[in-house]
Amino acid sequence: MANANPTVQGILKAATVLENVIERTPLKYNQFLSEECKANVYLKREDLQVVRSYKIRGAYTFMAQLSSKQKKQGVVCSSAGNHAQGFALSCSLLKIKGTVFMPVTTPKQKVNSVARLGKQYVDIVLHGDTYDDAKSAALKYVQKEDKIFVPPFDHPLIIEGQGTVAVEILEQMGKEKIDYLFAPIGGGGLAAGLITYFKEVSPHTKIIGVEPKGAPAMQESIARNKVITLDKIDNFVDGAAVKQVGFHTFPICRDGLTDMLLIPEGAVCTRILQLYNQDAIVAEPAGALSIAALGFYKEHLKGKNVVCILSGGNNDIERMPDIKERSLIFEGLKHYFIIKFPQRSGALRQFVNKVLSENDDITLFEYTKKNSKESGPALVGIEQKNREDYEALLARMKKYKVDFIPLHENPMLFNFLI
Repeated sequence: MANANPTVQGILKAATVLENVIERTPLKYNQFLSEECKANVYLKREDLQVVRSYKIRGAYTFMAQLSSKQKKQGVVCSSAGNHAQGFALSCSLLKIKGTVFMPVTTPKQKVNSVARLGKQYVDIVLHGDTYDDAKSAALKYVQKEDKIFVPPFDHPLIIEGQGTVAVEILEQMGKEKIDYLFAPIGGGGLAAGLITYFKEVSPHTKIIGVEPKGAPAMQESIARNKVITLDKIDNFVDGAAVKQVGFHTFPICRDGLTDMLLIPEGAVCTRILQLYNQDAIVAEPAGALSIAALGFYKEHLKGKNVVCILSGGNNDIERMPDIKERSLIFEGLKHYFIIKFPQRSGALRQFVNKVLSENDDITLFEYTKKNSKESGPALVGIEQKNREDYEALLARMKKYKVDFIPLHENPMLFNFLI
């Protein structure tokens, strides 16, 4: 069905297969990011793809090359959302019956979109808390029902399909050389496809892989020179949060990446908000991942031509308050404390008048008076205008002998209470 490894020829064949199926997404110069990095920054807008992510490329490429017998068997996939949408539309276009296994934590917007795209051809099963949980259930179902599994990233045909992004980028840049290419990495399918094509057609381009800090499966695998499975991950960047990368994608990424970056989830949130406020771009966390990396790599980029893959725009509007919250915390503009207030009148007034400044705003205050005790704990959230204001706030709290615990110093307690 496919070569043992993805090839340039396979990628070009995939481009032909996809010609009348997908959008040829634009490669757009971004003035704001270019000024920030003192470089020429271009965004490959896969958020404008027919399913608002690049995943349709690999799914359709794989399914279009199934035999008639395999198509009649039916197909199955596991996905945190974007692969499922590409899979669902492919099922509908090719008229193949499919079943999608998705984590229970998948944003509602993505679940609804899968149902809409797949129409009568797709059934949805929600299972487990992570992609890996959903994948385990999907593979058991494949064995039991004799179905064809359509992997989200770890297959040469999937990699070749994703690699068609590289074909378009180089055609759209024309004679302009690309110095740096930033690619988000979850399982590694997109990055492996980009590497496969660029290493032959544009070997001077440095390819930077970008993972969320809470799910460093590729970086850990490269560090140990073997595919490893992470014990636990942060699912926030849901489109790139996997415990284990692919066995096909790993050696390609290990050998072809110039560098690997881990980006804090809070930095991704800041970039999501900037993209929306500056350019009215709606990016999902995984979609903004490669762009968030620019802020951590500026010293290398001055005067260079840089391309970032904006890999998806399937963001649930209900997530925006959480995105803003994470951004404020990362930027050092929002802080949470447990504060023990004396059980006497005027204690809170003193805190507000003496400890807080005009730049400090209480955003959360949870307190229950305990008459039998001399003091009672309160959960207090404080938002500030400038990062530098935090040290002054701590100094005033110490000056007035406030008994407090900064929650960011205790991640377990922070996650439990906030």
